[in-house]
Amino acid sequence: MHFTSEQHLDDGVLEREFTLGEIPGILWTPATTPASAPAPLILLGHPPLGLRTMYPRLVDRARHCAAEGFATATIELPGSGERPRRPAAEQARADLRRAMEAGEPVTDEIVDALVLPLVDQAVPEWQAALDALLSLPEIGGPVGYSGGVISIGIRLAVVEPRISAAVLFAGSFVPRAIFDEARRVTIPLHVLLQWDDEGNDRQAALDLFDAFGSEEKSLHANMGGHTGVPQFAGDTAARFLTRHLS
Repeated sequence: MHFTSEQHLDDGVLEREFTLGEIPGILWTPATTPASAPAPLILLGHPPLGLRTMYPRLVDRARHCAAEGFATATIELPGSGERPRRPAAEQARADLRRAMEAGEPVTDEIVDALVLPLVDQAVPEWQAALDALLSLPEIGGPVGYSGGVISIGIRLAVVEPRISAAVLFAGSFVPRAIFDEARRVTIPLHVLLQWDDEGNDRQAALDLFDAFGSEEKSLHANMGGHTGVPQFAGDTAARFLTRHLS
C-alpha cells in the first residue's frame, strides 16, 4: 500500500488516497485514533461506476462512520475508473441494457457473464486491501462490510473470517451460484431493499434474503427507486454496525 495524498476534511476526518499495486483506493480515519485504541474498520462497497463518480456518496458515508469512531476504506473495482476495461463485462452490460430496453427477460447467462468474473477478481483484491489496512497501527478489528455489489459482499462474508457483520444493498442482479453461497453466510446481516427499484428484481431480492444462513438477519424495505434510500434507513444500518463492531 502506497499513500499518494492526504487531506483533513472540515470535520477533522483524515482522508488518504492510496494505491495497492495498480488498484486505487481511499482510506478515511476519525479525527483522533490513538494507537492504544485503534479504530474498527468498515469496508465501503459500491457499484462499478468509478470512485470519482461515487465519491460524494462514499465520503458522506465515511464521515458518518468516523463520527461513530470507525475507519472506512474503499477500492476501485475491476474495470472501473481508470482501471483497464473488461471487454467481456462491457459486452454483458450491453446485452443487459438491450434486454431491459426491449422488455425481455434478463437471462442467467447475461447475469453470470456480468457478475461472476467481477466477484472472482474483486474479492481477492478486497482481501489484499484488508491485509494492508489492518497492518496500519491506527486500524484494528473488528471489520464490517457495507454496500454493494451485493454478490461481492456475499462472497466476502463466506470466505473472509475477519468480517464480523455486513450491511448489504439489494440492488443488483445476483447469479444463481451466489444464491448457493448465500446459504453459507453466517454473520449478522442488515439488508436494505428499495421496493420500487426499477433495475432490481424484487422477488429475487426476497428469495436471496430467505437463502441467507445467518441466525441474525433483518430486511429493511423502503419505498422509492434505486438511489432513494431514506436517511433514517442509513442511520438504522449505522446503528447495526455500531452494535456489532464496537
